[in-house]
Amino acid sequence: MADISPNSSPLTFTASSLDGSANPGIPEAFFLNKTQLMLLMTPVILFSLTVHEYSHGKVAFLLGDDTAKRLGRLSFNPMRHLDILGVLFFYFVGFGWAKPVPVDSRNFGSPRRDMMYVAIAGPLSNIALAVGCSFFIRLISPEFSYLFVILAYGIWINVALAIFNMIPMYPLDGSSVLKGMVSHNVAEKLSSLDRFGAFLILGIFLMDHFANTGILGTILMLPINYSVFFLSQETFPMIIQVLKASFA
Repeated sequence: MADISPNSSPLTFTASSLDGSANPGIPEAFFLNKTQLMLLMTPVILFSLTVHEYSHGKVAFLLGDDTAKRLGRLSFNPMRHLDILGVLFFYFVGFGWAKPVPVDSRNFGSPRRDMMYVAIAGPLSNIALAVGCSFFIRLISPEFSYLFVILAYGIWINVALAIFNMIPMYPLDGSSVLKGMVSHNVAEKLSSLDRFGAFLILGIFLMDHFANTGILGTILMLPINYSVFFLSQETFPMIIQVLKASFA
Protein backbone atom coordinates (compact mmCIF):
# COMPACT_ATOMS: atom_id res chain seq x y z
CA MET A 1 0.00 0.00 0.00
CA ALA A 2 1.10 3.56 -0.46
CA ASP A 3 2.23 5.66 2.50
CA ILE A 4 0.02 4.85 5.46
CA SER A 5 1.37 7.64 7.64
CA PRO A 6 -1.12 10.25 8.84
CA ASN A 7 0.25 12.68 6.24
CA SER A 8 -1.17 10.48 3.47
CA SER A 9 -4.64 11.88 4.15
CA PRO A 10 -6.22 15.13 5.32
CA LEU A 11 -6.58 13.52 8.76
CA THR A 12 -3.14 14.73 9.83
CA PHE A 13 -1.55 14.81 13.25
CA THR A 14 1.56 16.48 14.57
CA ALA A 15 4.58 14.36 15.36
CA SER A 16 4.09 14.97 19.06
CA SER A 17 0.57 13.56 18.96
CA LEU A 18 1.99 10.24 17.77
CA ASP A 19 4.96 10.21 20.11
CA GLY A 20 4.55 8.28 23.33
CA SER A 21 6.97 10.55 25.16
CA ALA A 22 4.85 13.58 24.30
CA ASN A 23 1.55 11.88 24.89
CA PRO A 24 1.20 10.56 28.44
CA GLY A 25 -2.00 8.74 27.46
CA ILE A 26 0.01 6.13 25.55
CA PRO A 27 1.88 3.76 27.92
CA GLU A 28 5.35 2.40 27.18
CA ALA A 29 3.89 -1.13 26.93
CA PHE A 30 2.03 0.02 23.81
CA PHE A 31 5.28 0.13 21.82
CA LEU A 32 5.75 -3.41 20.54
CA ASN A 33 8.50 -4.49 18.18
CA LYS A 34 7.73 -5.35 14.59
CA THR A 35 7.88 -9.11 15.15
CA GLN A 36 5.29 -8.86 17.92
CA LEU A 37 3.09 -6.69 15.72
CA MET A 38 3.28 -9.18 12.84
CA LEU A 39 2.36 -12.03 15.19
CA LEU A 40 -0.66 -10.09 16.44
CA MET A 41 -1.67 -9.22 12.88
CA THR A 42 -1.65 -12.81 11.59
CA PRO A 43 -4.81 -14.15 13.29
CA VAL A 44 -6.67 -10.95 12.38
CA ILE A 45 -5.74 -11.35 8.71
CA LEU A 46 -6.72 -15.02 8.64
CA PHE A 47 -10.02 -14.47 10.45
CA SER A 48 -10.99 -11.45 8.32
CA LEU A 49 -10.24 -13.25 5.04
CA THR A 50 -12.05 -16.39 6.22
CA VAL A 51 -15.20 -14.48 7.16
CA HIS A 52 -15.06 -12.63 3.82
CA GLU A 53 -14.86 -15.81 1.75
CA TYR A 54 -17.29 -17.76 3.93
CA SER A 55 -19.84 -14.97 3.44
CA HIS A 56 -19.55 -15.30 -0.35
CA GLY A 57 -20.07 -19.04 -0.15
CA LYS A 58 -22.92 -18.86 2.36
CA VAL A 59 -24.93 -16.34 0.34
CA ALA A 60 -24.34 -18.36 -2.82
CA PHE A 61 -25.60 -21.47 -0.99
CA LEU A 62 -28.71 -19.63 0.22
CA LEU A 63 -29.40 -18.52 -3.34
CA GLY A 64 -29.19 -22.04 -4.72
CA ASP A 65 -25.52 -22.73 -5.55
CA ASP A 66 -23.85 -25.42 -3.45
CA THR A 67 -20.48 -25.35 -5.29
CA ALA A 68 -18.58 -23.89 -2.33
CA LYS A 69 -20.16 -26.39 0.05
CA ARG A 70 -19.34 -29.37 -2.16
CA LEU A 71 -15.71 -28.24 -2.47
CA GLY A 72 -15.30 -27.73 1.27
CA ARG A 73 -15.09 -23.95 1.07
CA LEU A 74 -18.16 -23.26 3.20
CA SER A 75 -15.90 -23.43 6.23
CA PHE A 76 -14.39 -21.25 8.95
CA ASN A 77 -11.11 -23.13 8.59
CA PRO A 78 -8.71 -20.41 7.32
CA MET A 79 -6.47 -22.95 5.60
CA ARG A 80 -9.26 -23.68 3.10
CA HIS A 81 -9.26 -20.05 2.00
CA LEU A 82 -5.55 -19.24 2.30
CA ASP A 83 -3.72 -17.58 -0.57
CA ILE A 84 -0.07 -17.22 0.46
CA LEU A 85 0.64 -14.30 -1.88
CA GLY A 86 -2.49 -12.48 -0.74
CA VAL A 87 -1.49 -12.85 2.93
CA LEU A 88 2.07 -11.67 2.23
CA PHE A 89 0.63 -8.55 0.61
CA PHE A 90 -0.99 -7.71 3.94
CA TYR A 91 2.40 -7.74 5.67
CA PHE A 92 4.26 -5.73 3.08
CA VAL A 93 1.58 -3.61 1.41
CA GLY A 94 -1.24 -3.28 3.95
CA PHE A 95 -4.06 -5.18 2.22
CA GLY A 96 -4.42 -8.45 0.35
CA TRP A 97 -6.78 -11.24 -0.59
CA ALA A 98 -7.77 -14.88 -0.07
CA LYS A 99 -8.44 -17.72 -2.50
CA PRO A 100 -11.74 -16.86 -4.24
CA VAL A 101 -14.72 -19.05 -3.36
CA PRO A 102 -15.97 -20.92 -6.46
CA VAL A 103 -19.47 -19.91 -7.51
CA ASP A 104 -21.52 -21.29 -10.42
CA SER A 105 -23.99 -18.59 -11.43
CA ARG A 106 -25.93 -21.10 -13.57
CA ASN A 107 -27.47 -22.38 -10.34
CA PHE A 108 -29.05 -19.01 -9.57
CA GLY A 109 -32.57 -17.99 -10.47
CA SER A 110 -31.35 -14.58 -11.61
CA PRO A 111 -27.60 -15.01 -12.27
CA ARG A 112 -26.55 -11.36 -12.62
CA ARG A 113 -28.61 -10.12 -9.65
CA ASP A 114 -27.67 -13.05 -7.42
CA MET A 115 -23.97 -12.72 -8.28
CA MET A 116 -24.24 -9.12 -7.12
CA TYR A 117 -25.61 -10.32 -3.77
CA VAL A 118 -22.86 -12.94 -3.47
CA ALA A 119 -20.17 -10.39 -4.31
CA ILE A 120 -21.30 -7.71 -1.89
CA ALA A 121 -21.63 -10.22 0.98
CA GLY A 122 -17.84 -10.32 1.42
CA PRO A 123 -17.24 -6.57 1.85
CA LEU A 124 -20.35 -6.26 4.04
CA SER A 125 -19.02 -8.95 6.35
CA ASN A 126 -15.77 -7.02 6.70
CA ILE A 127 -17.65 -3.82 7.46
CA ALA A 128 -19.54 -5.68 10.19
CA LEU A 129 -16.25 -6.92 11.69
CA ALA A 130 -14.74 -3.42 11.55
CA VAL A 131 -17.79 -1.95 13.32
CA GLY A 132 -17.55 -4.62 16.01
CA CYS A 133 -13.85 -3.96 16.58
CA SER A 134 -14.44 -0.20 16.70
CA PHE A 135 -17.08 -0.65 19.40
CA PHE A 136 -14.72 -2.57 21.67
CA ILE A 137 -11.60 -0.49 20.99
CA ARG A 138 -13.36 2.58 22.35
CA LEU A 139 -14.31 0.73 25.53
CA ILE A 140 -10.87 -0.54 26.53
CA SER A 141 -7.85 1.33 27.85
CA PRO A 142 -4.73 1.49 25.61
CA GLU A 143 -2.90 0.01 28.60
CA PHE A 144 -4.22 -3.33 27.36
CA SER A 145 -1.70 -2.96 24.56
CA TYR A 146 -2.02 -6.39 22.92
CA LEU A 147 -5.81 -6.29 22.79
CA PHE A 148 -5.74 -2.70 21.57
CA VAL A 149 -3.38 -3.59 18.72
CA ILE A 150 -5.49 -6.61 17.70
CA LEU A 151 -8.63 -4.44 17.59
CA ALA A 152 -6.75 -1.72 15.69
CA TYR A 153 -5.76 -4.28 13.07
CA GLY A 154 -9.34 -5.55 13.07
CA ILE A 155 -10.63 -2.12 12.10
CA TRP A 156 -7.93 -1.31 9.55
CA ILE A 157 -7.73 -4.69 7.79
CA ASN A 158 -11.48 -5.08 7.46
CA VAL A 159 -12.03 -1.54 6.22
CA ALA A 160 -9.19 -1.99 3.72
CA LEU A 161 -10.59 -5.34 2.57
CA ALA A 162 -14.08 -3.91 2.09
CA ILE A 163 -12.97 -0.82 0.17
CA PHE A 164 -10.33 -2.56 -1.93
CA ASN A 165 -12.76 -5.29 -2.96
CA MET A 166 -15.43 -2.77 -3.94
CA ILE A 167 -13.24 -1.35 -6.72
CA PRO A 168 -15.36 -2.15 -9.83
CA MET A 169 -12.63 -4.07 -11.60
CA TYR A 170 -12.52 -7.84 -12.21
CA PRO A 171 -11.72 -10.05 -10.29
CA LEU A 172 -12.68 -7.80 -7.36
CA ASP A 173 -16.18 -7.95 -5.86
CA GLY A 174 -17.05 -4.47 -7.07
CA SER A 175 -17.03 -5.76 -10.63
CA SER A 176 -19.94 -8.16 -9.98
CA VAL A 177 -21.76 -5.53 -7.94
CA LEU A 178 -21.53 -3.05 -10.81
CA LYS A 179 -22.70 -5.62 -13.37
CA GLY A 180 -25.75 -6.35 -11.21
CA MET A 181 -26.71 -2.69 -11.17
CA VAL A 182 -26.53 -1.93 -14.89
CA SER A 183 -28.46 -3.17 -17.90
CA HIS A 184 -27.79 -6.56 -19.45
CA ASN A 185 -26.08 -5.04 -22.49
CA VAL A 186 -23.76 -2.89 -20.39
CA ALA A 187 -22.97 -5.87 -18.13
CA GLU A 188 -21.97 -7.93 -21.18
CA LYS A 189 -19.64 -5.16 -22.38
CA LEU A 190 -18.07 -4.96 -18.93
CA SER A 191 -17.64 -8.74 -18.87
CA SER A 192 -15.72 -8.57 -22.16
CA LEU A 193 -13.10 -6.48 -20.34
CA ASP A 194 -12.70 -8.93 -17.46
CA ARG A 195 -9.67 -10.63 -18.99
CA PHE A 196 -7.70 -7.39 -18.63
CA GLY A 197 -8.67 -6.69 -15.02
CA ALA A 198 -6.12 -8.80 -13.15
CA PHE A 199 -3.25 -7.54 -15.35
CA LEU A 200 -4.34 -3.95 -14.82
CA ILE A 201 -4.47 -4.36 -11.03
CA LEU A 202 -1.05 -6.05 -11.02
CA GLY A 203 0.35 -3.30 -13.22
CA ILE A 204 -0.91 -0.61 -10.86
CA PHE A 205 0.61 -2.46 -7.88
CA LEU A 206 3.97 -2.66 -9.64
CA MET A 207 3.93 0.99 -10.70
CA ASP A 208 3.05 2.06 -7.17
CA HIS A 209 5.84 -0.05 -5.70
CA PHE A 210 8.65 0.63 -8.16
CA ALA A 211 7.73 4.03 -9.64
CA ASN A 212 5.98 5.53 -6.59
CA THR A 213 3.01 6.57 -8.72
CA GLY A 214 0.67 6.50 -5.70
CA ILE A 215 -2.32 5.43 -7.81
CA LEU A 216 -3.76 3.00 -5.27
CA GLY A 217 -2.92 5.37 -2.46
CA THR A 218 -4.93 8.10 -4.14
CA ILE A 219 -7.90 5.80 -4.78
CA LEU A 220 -7.90 3.89 -1.50
CA MET A 221 -6.23 5.83 1.30
CA LEU A 222 -8.72 8.68 1.54
CA PRO A 223 -11.84 6.47 1.96
CA ILE A 224 -9.94 4.01 4.17
CA ASN A 225 -8.57 6.69 6.48
CA TYR A 226 -11.87 8.52 6.74
CA SER A 227 -13.73 5.26 7.42
CA VAL A 228 -11.25 4.21 10.12
CA PHE A 229 -11.42 7.69 11.63
CA PHE A 230 -15.23 7.62 11.61
CA LEU A 231 -15.26 4.25 13.38
CA SER A 232 -12.46 4.84 15.86
CA GLN A 233 -12.82 8.57 16.66
CA GLU A 234 -10.51 9.48 19.58
CA THR A 235 -8.47 6.27 19.23
CA PHE A 236 -7.56 7.07 15.60
CA PRO A 237 -4.13 8.63 16.36
CA MET A 238 -3.07 5.50 18.25
CA ILE A 239 -4.33 3.25 15.46
CA ILE A 240 -2.23 5.25 13.02
CA GLN A 241 0.75 4.73 15.30
CA VAL A 242 0.20 0.97 15.20
CA LEU A 243 0.11 1.10 11.39
CA LYS A 244 3.23 3.25 11.17
CA ALA A 245 5.11 0.79 13.38
CA SER A 246 3.80 -2.16 11.33
CA PHE A 247 4.36 -0.97 7.77
CA ALA A 248 7.06 1.69 7.98
